[in-house]
Amino acid sequence: MKSANTPLAMAMPALFWATASLAAPNTEEEDLALVYGDKNTVSIATGSPQALSRAPSTATVITAEDIAAMGATNLDEVLETVPGMHVSRSSIRYASAYVIRGIGGGSQTNPQVLVLQNGIPATTMYANDKGYAWFGVPVENIARVEIIRGPGSALYGADAYAGVINVITKTATDIAGTKLGARGGSFNTWNTWAQHGGKWGDVDVAAHLNIGATDGIKEIIQTDAQTANDRRFGTHASLAPGPVNTGYDAIDSSLNLSYDKWRVRAAYKLRDNLETGAGISSALDPNSRGRAENISGDISWTDPQIARDWSVGVIAAMQYYASTQPNNLQLYPPGTKLGATTFPNGLIGGPNSWERQLRFSGNATYSGFEGHSLRFGVGHDDLDLYRVKTVNNFILSQTGAFELYGTGEATDITGIQPHIRPHRRQVNYFYAQDEWNFARDWTLTAGVRHDRYSDFGDTTNPRVALVWDATVDLTAKLLYGQAFRAPSFAEQYGTNPVVNGNPNLEPETIQTLEMAFSWQARRDTQVNLSLFHYQMKNIIRLVQNTAPAVGSTYHNTGNQHGNGLELETVWDANDALRLTGNYSYQQSIDDVTRRDTGYAAHHHIYARADWRFYEQWAFSTQLNWVGERKRSTGDNRAQIPDNTTLDLTLRSTLAKNQWDLAASVRNLFDATVLEPSLAPGTAIPNDLPMAPRSFYLQASYRF
Repeated sequence: MKSANTPLAMAMPALFWATASLAAPNTEEEDLALVYGDKNTVSIATGSPQALSRAPSTATVITAEDIAAMGATNLDEVLETVPGMHVSRSSIRYASAYVIRGIGGGSQTNPQVLVLQNGIPATTMYANDKGYAWFGVPVENIARVEIIRGPGSALYGADAYAGVINVITKTATDIAGTKLGARGGSFNTWNTWAQHGGKWGDVDVAAHLNIGATDGIKEIIQTDAQTANDRRFGTHASLAPGPVNTGYDAIDSSLNLSYDKWRVRAAYKLRDNLETGAGISSALDPNSRGRAENISGDISWTDPQIARDWSVGVIAAMQYYASTQPNNLQLYPPGTKLGATTFPNGLIGGPNSWERQLRFSGNATYSGFEGHSLRFGVGHDDLDLYRVKTVNNFILSQTGAFELYGTGEATDITGIQPHIRPHRRQVNYFYAQDEWNFARDWTLTAGVRHDRYSDFGDTTNPRVALVWDATVDLTAKLLYGQAFRAPSFAEQYGTNPVVNGNPNLEPETIQTLEMAFSWQARRDTQVNLSLFHYQMKNIIRLVQNTAPAVGSTYHNTGNQHGNGLELETVWDANDALRLTGNYSYQQSIDDVTRRDTGYAAHHHIYARADWRFYEQWAFSTQLNWVGERKRSTGDNRAQIPDNTTLDLTLRSTLAKNQWDLAASVRNLFDATVLEPSLAPGTAIPNDLPMAPRSFYLQASYRF
């Protein structure tokens, strides 16, 4: 039988191995850096490299060596280890949602977190999130991941709201040769990849290609949205009980060329045969498939010393993204009855969209004033949802009733009732930042960014950070920042009669105050603690329209506030054993109802042990506990069950480090893991089942 819960008291000792063992012997830092990579510097906090402990933000760095040690097979598994972050799932396609400090747990999309790839937004404009091409990002080409928790709009603008994630891919130096690899495992999952890093004359070349596929998990959903329709209208159309559908095919490729001060990068992502998860309308759909394609590129020029005390950089970037439904989507199954209309072929819909983005920016840093480092930046973004296509076998009447369109076959109705119309948004911005070392051991970082949007106007977002090196081993920080989330195109300009956009929307805003401490308790023991409070305003939510209007419309309505803490420890017990752990607590309250906003974990514990037990052999085990997730107002279901998972990974390097081998098991004890389905809970009342126990084998060879 599966076990869903593990008491907090049983999980806590794993986290505090480090803090309970301060009397351990010292280790060799150089050896550990080779094993785990450089985790002591970060660039995302200010735009230039600096010591992680002194960065004016709450930041986490995860290296390629760290990713290998934890046995991660995709980026979502990596991000689940970050303090204050939980990777949840949407019912639509089972897309990942990065919930940071309790923000974003009640949304089908994930616009509250800005995801960057090599410093450039990976945002798609339709929903202001990372899009469906982000599924299963392969880890073999990741050099490091930098995460800041808390606002980042003073540097990065829109959607750097709850946090910022920057995925940095490998360069020629990181790869240093040619590598071929393959992985296979549960759910008929497989990946093959090839990498090369080297020289082509004077040009540094890094290339990567990954091809893979998965059938996805097939966990059973007992009742779905169509089950409720069947009860209401006396039909028997629902496919529940039945499995979720989470398979897809994937291609990822990239090219990175560097010469002197120039760098050119290009990348291609394809997710094909994308299945619908628990269904686009929360009704099981085993037959529909989608396709998401992303083409991106950038060219940059950087001179670290163009003149005395000056460094400059400029970059031009583009992104093409298409989300299409080649065989349309079955919103509800054949035999569905809605109102007075029966749909023999089911309710069929095909929302398609194409967008392109152009981004231009420049920055300069001046260090000519003693104790100051001044950074300036300007930019222009051209964001164009240039084409849409709506294919349905239904339309909605003026009264909101679903009616068959034509013969009941899927038909292009873009000119009659589109789900959205094309829209173009242009953004101009500038920012300024000063890092001022105004006294010994004291640094004040102050910055502000102003954005002007062509559709909703201006927004200005400041931040201030005071960093004090209290002792040689203890750094204290006081941080304040403001950020905004821009309305997505769907929220502003959607024309679906059931879910209506609102062109008068304003951006959501958040203000965050933090205290953070970084303590080198011993040479072998690091302890970090952060305490935070935030206030969100102008939250964008769907509001039911009043008669005679039908459906719902997005509005700025309501505020919420939250408090919490994040504690993390790292103990290098000796040169063969590292113990890592973190504990996060948060509480988010709706200001109107004075109740929990729901769906996000109040408690989260992660603990990992990495043991290099014999020459080229290493063993890793990690525990993840997610606890106390309540429902939102109006959702009267019981609290979401707590869950605990345990993963194991065994790795080896052979033949003078030419071969890398790994075997891992995820969710060793086959615990029942559920992610929340959203209010009111009648669509999928028993929540979303996650992966059971699974196994993976991996091998790679370096030439």
